[in-house]
Amino acid sequence: MPIINSQVKPFKAQAYHNGNFHTVTEESLKGKWSVFVFYPADFTFVCPTELGDLADRYEEFKKIGVEIYSVSTDTHFTHKAWHDTSDTIQKIKYPMLADPTLAISRNFDVLIEEEGLALRGTFVINPEGEIKLCEIHDNGIGRDAGELLRKVQAAQYIAAHPGQVCPAKWTPGAETLTPSLDLIGKI
Repeated sequence: MPIINSQVKPFKAQAYHNGNFHTVTEESLKGKWSVFVFYPADFTFVCPTELGDLADRYEEFKKIGVEIYSVSTDTHFTHKAWHDTSDTIQKIKYPMLADPTLAISRNFDVLIEEEGLALRGTFVINPEGEIKLCEIHDNGIGRDAGELLRKVQAAQYIAAHPGQVCPAKWTPGAETLTPSLDLIGKI
């Protein structure tokens, strides 16, 4: 079954968030837009650049009702240690989920089994718990929080405007399309 439009599978994870540990489950996602950002491991190279970029744009995501969750196969203790020792990671205000059992990474099909690490996977989840966007790529390729923000805004727009679609490079306020026979061959 394709992952797009599927429900987030049940999970239970410890998170490091704002100096505390707490539990996050699939039920924690209901009622708001969420983004899961999987990355291979704490104390690495590309990962802090991505997580720092998300931290820099976090307030923009919050303004449109989106919670960010970073996820790696490290423990919540490791997340705290990284947060305490890295200037970049100290900027993070969103929950950092721990997946030491590898269950969440398996659920989202990003686990590299032989390494026990996750691929770089990004998932946008609507308030009903359905996955609306999935991007998975090689671990050497870093992501851009600005482009992710644009994609979340497009997902929110089409959810609020059934029958409309967002063309390439769409940004809020730009023209959308309403698919019809009249548009065939005209774009």
